Amino acid sequence: MHKPVYLDHNATTPVDPAVLSEMMPYFSQQFGNAASRTHAFGWIAADAVDKARSQAASLIGAEEQEIIFTSGATESINLAIKGVFESYSNKGKHLITVSTEHHAILDTCLSLKKKGAEVTILPVDREGRLDLSALEKAIRPDTILVCVMHANNETGVIHPVEDIARIVHQKGSLFFCDATQAAGKIPVQVSDYPVAMLAWSAHKIYGPKGTGALYVRRKKPRVTLLAQMEGGGHERGLRSGTLNVPGIVGFGKACEVAKEQLWEYGSAVSALRTQLEQGLCDLGGVYVNGNIRDRLANTTNLSFQGIRASELIKALPTIAISTGSACTSAIPEPSHVLKAMQADEAQAMGSVRFSLGKDNTKEEIEYTIEAVSKAVINLRND
Repeated sequence: MHKPVYLDHNATTPVDPAVLSEMMPYFSQQFGNAASRTHAFGWIAADAVDKARSQAASLIGAEEQEIIFTSGATESINLAIKGVFESYSNKGKHLITVSTEHHAILDTCLSLKKKGAEVTILPVDREGRLDLSALEKAIRPDTILVCVMHANNETGVIHPVEDIARIVHQKGSLFFCDATQAAGKIPVQVSDYPVAMLAWSAHKIYGPKGTGALYVRRKKPRVTLLAQMEGGGHERGLRSGTLNVPGIVGFGKACEVAKEQLWEYGSAVSALRTQLEQGLCDLGGVYVNGNIRDRLANTTNLSFQGIRASELIKALPTIAISTGSACTSAIPEPSHVLKAMQADEAQAMGSVRFSLGKDNTKEEIEYTIEAVSKAVINLRND
């Protein structure tokens, strides 16, 4: 068995061999700028971007013209929230989001308070679920945008985004969904419900880092954004800057592969997660954080009673796991997600996220159960 064992796929994933193979020519032989429209080098690059746009659109059931390429989900989120705030400020300045959102959402919304935004942050219950009746009551005539993630990056809890989108749409507001952890793992079809914008990133679905996309709906509702980067008018004027052709090519291929492997991936990884949870919960004093019914097949967030997660991770140098979001892994504070779910400090500080991937094996999970069990027993006996 290969070691170390990588169980931090919600932080990032390895590039799929098929994705890497698709990208390679665009670093050297086909190196043209996709905006160069006067010669074959540019035409080849532009055609590659068009193909990737089609592949990305196909994964989420969108039209090609609705896909805007960015440097990743964080940029997509900033463009969506700030772009709507500036474009729709004549209607209102009220934004709604949820306490368990990624910091890319929370920090962006809060930063707009300096520009006059009023931000409502809705709570969740102990299982990480949003009360839809509370959401409906929170939407006001001056609410311009509601931001709710599809699946939580720390617990895997899935929000009922179709229901949320319909509630928001009926109230006359726009709904933005951060689908960074959902796209490519579970079915995401924007044509089925009135989501106005949706963000996701290549490196969460076995594509390259530094490439992402923002879906911007063209009708029912038609969404108008103000660009946050000027200079050249790329991407329908919404995201200026020379396109990262190799990254975009890789993103498109990753979307294609994810769509082909969606059902096979979910079934296989769910079985491994069940094996992992059962093996570790048998230790006693180990609890699953979050709703165990509506969650991603690859994710489990476990609280180890009487142990600090940082100590457990330190005792497991051959297993890659985390306490939560990679963006906040260097901050020695309890997870804001678990705190929002009413976890006490000991529970939050003793929680570890295991996020599996399509290449993990039964042998790796058996090894992980054995290694974690040994570490937990040793730490509890100290």
